Amino acid sequence: MLIGHFGLGLGAKKAAPAVSLGTLFIACQFADLLFGILVLLGVEQAEVQPGITKMFPLNFVSYPYSHSLVAGCIWSVIFGAAYFAARRSRASAAVTLALLVFSHWVLDFISHRPDLPLTLHGNTRVGLDLWASIPGTLAVEGTIFAAGIALYTRTTVPRDRIGSIGLWSLMVVLLVLYGASSFGPPPPNAAAAAWLAEAMWLLVAWAYWVDGHRLPHRN
Repeated sequence: MLIGHFGLGLGAKKAAPAVSLGTLFIACQFADLLFGILVLLGVEQAEVQPGITKMFPLNFVSYPYSHSLVAGCIWSVIFGAAYFAARRSRASAAVTLALLVFSHWVLDFISHRPDLPLTLHGNTRVGLDLWASIPGTLAVEGTIFAAGIALYTRTTVPRDRIGSIGLWSLMVVLLVLYGASSFGPPPPNAAAAAWLAEAMWLLVAWAYWVDGHRLPHRN
């Protein structure tokens, strides 16, 4: 998934209004950001294989440290604990962030073919393979993304033009990137795919910028 993860990040603002959208985006995409780094370091492996799924051309050969169930649990606890250590008065926000980190594995379990490891060293792979259906994938991700936008815009209001135009521009860019990654030409190699994953830091920076120009919604 791509915009499905970002949709949960947007929606989580309702549960953690004090947390910046940039931080929520880091949490919801933590596994993929880590995956890009580990591929570039040679710790995890992927291969570009067009046609392996109808939605995404990567064969995830080995990625237990970023995408296994055990790793997802570990990273979610670490992320939430780190946030709580920095912001001790926001335990509920730390829990929300931990759940958001873990949500990445849940959404990937729904969308991936059976390639998600359960443990760091075992051979068992799982996945419900939503990517086998293009209409199904678009419907599920589109619904999550739309719901996330609705929750975010009901939780915050723009305080200036950046808070409004910047947000909707970011949503359009996310949709364009989703279309390009799903239906555009595949990356030339796994390293290029990893760099594309790391380019999501630009979206994180954009989210911090936009969120700084929005205020809590007053009912």
